[in-house]
Order: sequence, then structure tokens, then C-alpha cells
Amino acid sequence: METSQVTEQREQRQCLWWRGLLWNIELWGGDSYCEMLPIDGPPSFQGQSVKYMYKLTIGCQCVNSPIKLLHIPFHVLVLHGLKDYQFPQDEVMVPSNPFLEEEEGLKKDSYLVDLVTELLMVATSQRSLYLYNISNTRGKVGMFRIFKTMYKIREDVIGTFNFYEGDMPCLQFSVSLQTEESIQEELSSRHGAQGQPISFSTHTHHQEACLHTAQSSFSLPIPLSSSPAFTTNIVSLKWRLHFELMTSGELAGTCLVRGSKSEAVTWIGVEQIEMDTFSWDLPIKVLPNNPILAAYVSQFSSTNSITI
Repeated sequence: METSQVTEQREQRQCLWWRGLLWNIELWGGDSYCEMLPIDGPPSFQGQSVKYMYKLTIGCQCVNSPIKLLHIPFHVLVLHGLKDYQFPQDEVMVPSNPFLEEEEGLKKDSYLVDLVTELLMVATSQRSLYLYNISNTRGKVGMFRIFKTMYKIREDVIGTFNFYEGDMPCLQFSVSLQTEESIQEELSSRHGAQGQPISFSTHTHHQEACLHTAQSSFSLPIPLSSSPAFTTNIVSLKWRLHFELMTSGELAGTCLVRGSKSEAVTWIGVEQIEMDTFSWDLPIKVLPNNPILAAYVSQFSSTNSITI
């Protein structure tokens, strides 16, 4: 029986997609194959009701032998807005070094990487102070401060609480970085009770006891394996910060034992206390990561083979 081997090689830049990604596959024997990803395709996403997964399937067959298939998964990131972007003419896209000759395809790929990097930098580097008063039916609990609401994947979401000006003490707070997966209303009503129209997934979480705390902060990293916000005709993915705060109005006076002015103030904790818990959601925007940084996930080119 005649035996041959087919090898597929992936490069680092092929781990994400912007305005269509060109696959360049080198086959054993010098043959090659190229494929362009669709411009309007969704990013790689594994949700509770919907999954978008990309893989490359290579099939080979010898005479009088069964077909052998090789499945190679890859990850896709999407930056919305590049579809309508007007790219300059090819004469404008010159290489950085005029003494080096480059192919036209490599020129455009290099330009796209620089363009995506610049767009992400401009969108996520803008800072402005956002202040939110936290209160419930009993009064003001504190204030929350955050400097931006647009982030990239692998970036940290940082926020600060100020309980000093609160009218009632906060016993404990928790912050969760969540995604909201919403199925389109038509599909949800068509399938009935088979799936939930809206589901939430928690990626990172921070919890802290903050009684007698004037200020506190948190830092929630956005996982590198997560998907940026996107919308298709089937599902919509959004990001948010979910807050839960526990308060009580029974701590004033009864639990404080004061001695003379020269002695320290001692607080004695109570065995039972009535608590009120309320929640609050703050929407944020999450964009894909820098293409160069995303390629660092697989720094080494991978080789897959199939024998027939």
C-alpha cells in the first residue's frame, strides 16, 4: 500500500481575524491552499445556548483506501467597524523600509495589524471619571468610582468604593465580571421552554468584608479565552459588572463600648443582625485584544500530520 503524509502548519498571526483572514497552508510536496474567512462572521464563542467554533478540516484519500480527516481548531476574534472602513489605495501602503521588497498581500496584512492596533488603542485609552452614588431605601451607602467603561480582553477592570460619606454601614460587597447571553426573541419564542432567552456567566469575582472600611478597591482581569461583545441574528453577547452589597441599620451605638478619652474604642460584634442585600449592574464594553498580543498565546508554530 502506498503511504504519503500531509502536513499543515499554522503561523502566529492566524489566531485571530479582522476584515477577513487569509489561511496559507503548506502541504507536503510543495502544494498550497488559501481560504478567506467571512467578513461578517462571529468570533469564537462557547455560550450556554449558542456555540461558534472554527476548525479546519483536511481530507485525504489514496486509491482503494478510506478517507482520512484531520480537524484543526483555531480561535477567531472580531473587531466590528472594519467592514465599512475605507482603506487607502495600494500606492499609499508602502513598506516601512523602502529598501526591502514585500509582497502586496504582506503589505496589506501589516497595514491591517497596525490599523487594528491603533483603533483598539484609541478606543480603550480614553479615560474619564465616572461617579455613581450607591443607595437603597434606607439611605446612601457609598460611592463607586471608575475611570473607563471600555476595555480590551486581558485588561483589568479596576474600580474604587468610598463608604466614608455613607448614611448606613456596608457589611460586605461583591463584584462579578459577567457576560449576558441573549437569544433573539423570535428564536426564543420558537423553541419555547427548550432554552433560556437570557443567561449569565461569571468570569471573575471579588468579595470583601468592608465594615468600618472607608475606602476599598478591586481589580478583575478579563480572561484571555473570553469573547468580545458581538451581535448576530441568533445571539447577542454583552458584558457587565454585577454588584451585590449587604447593609444593616442596627450597628449604630449598641455595639460600641467607649472608655475614657485616653483609651481606644472597642467594637464588639453582635451574634445576630438583620441585613439587607441589593444588587446593581453596570454595563461595560469589551473589545478584542491587540492582534500582536493575541498571537503570543501560541508563540510556536504548530504542525499536524495525517498518514494515509
